[in-house]
Amino acid sequence: MSDNISENKKKDSFTKDNLDEILGELGKAFRKMNGTKIPAEIILIGGAAIVAGYGFRESTTDIDALIQASSAMKDAIRKIGDKYGFSRDWINQDFKKTSSYSDAIVQHSIPYRTFSNIMHVRILPPEYVVAMKLAALRQYKYDFSDVVGVIMESHISRERVENAVKNLYGGMERLVSAEKAASLLDDIYSSTNLKDLYTIYRNKEIEGFEILKQADSDYKGFLNRDNVNDVIAAIRAKKESGK
Repeated sequence: MSDNISENKKKDSFTKDNLDEILGELGKAFRKMNGTKIPAEIILIGGAAIVAGYGFRESTTDIDALIQASSAMKDAIRKIGDKYGFSRDWINQDFKKTSSYSDAIVQHSIPYRTFSNIMHVRILPPEYVVAMKLAALRQYKYDFSDVVGVIMESHISRERVENAVKNLYGGMERLVSAEKAASLLDDIYSSTNLKDLYTIYRNKEIEGFEILKQADSDYKGFLNRDNVNDVIAAIRAKKESGK
């Protein structure tokens, strides 16, 4: 099953307490292997960006990023992975194959920190973090609750979010799950208690993940990135009908 839908083997855990330490080690390793003439740029995406910039999310199991660097970066990533016992893809660019990727991400990124005077790490402003999550909206990941959490902590307006979506993807109507994205924003901007709303969506995501784990166990090889949301919806509907 693709997209790590029921992945349980990963032991990696990146938190607010250790993320900068690990990036610092990566910067040192890259500088040693690469020298000081050619700098690297890493843009943190998704869970790693949220862990770095917000308080509602405690950890992430991998680091999604855009990486612009010399070939020495691959060796540095491997070295730090071996040092900490991380999985092979502890930092990766796999999201570039998904609906949340946009060529415009780079131009809207902002500085986060520089490590070893050679590795420049950037993140996205909150409205762009939300826009990317709206483009994904997987029911078995943290996408829905992350949208609620980022808006809850940053207090950004709906207009800013929709402008970010337009800048990255061409508009709300261009999103893969456009109706669900609009409905989620309706819920958020009409809510009087975003903490409760966050918990509601988070619990739904936990349930969705457990549904897919069971479905993957029952029907090996059936699930993929294109059908998982439909599978969750069908199983939920069956449970609600009592059949």
